[in-house]
Amino acid sequence: MEEQVVLVDEKDNAIGLMPKMEAHEKAVLHRAFSVFIFNSKGELMLQQRAAHKYHSPLLWTNTCCSHQRDGECNIEAGKRRLQEEMGFVTEIKEVFSFIYKAPFDNGLTEHELDHVMVGYYDEKPEINKDEVQDYKWMTLADVKSDIEKNPQRYTEWFKIIFDKSYEKLVDA
Repeated sequence: MEEQVVLVDEKDNAIGLMPKMEAHEKAVLHRAFSVFIFNSKGELMLQQRAAHKYHSPLLWTNTCCSHQRDGECNIEAGKRRLQEEMGFVTEIKEVFSFIYKAPFDNGLTEHELDHVMVGYYDEKPEINKDEVQDYKWMTLADVKSDIEKNPQRYTEWFKIIFDKSYEKLVDA
């Protein structure tokens, strides 16, 4: 059975469910989350998306992201996906949320109310090669500089978060 996403209004009230691909084809607003994991040096763990992903393959992005399941709280969803993609779990907290819309070359559109969560971890992840090609640690200043020089290397939602919310991440 295809994964369902939670459709929401602009105040994050759930208004229904829809298959994930259909929601992306129709650009319907739905709930999502993005997890940012930092180490004790203040560096952000970035992941490179796997080559076979249906959009944004091989692009660099935040530590992990996905969609909440029906009835699943944001923190539970973030921890679940962190384990599934990066092979570890750590405490995370939600720091802000925002709405964005990003069309892709393949005709799909992300239209999400994205809950941004932050946590800390100093070990090496055990990445799931079905989801993640690679990972690396970078300072926020270096990420921001590289996005400015090489925007094509990064996912659209990651660039939007950095553009609109850089200070919130620095202060997290």
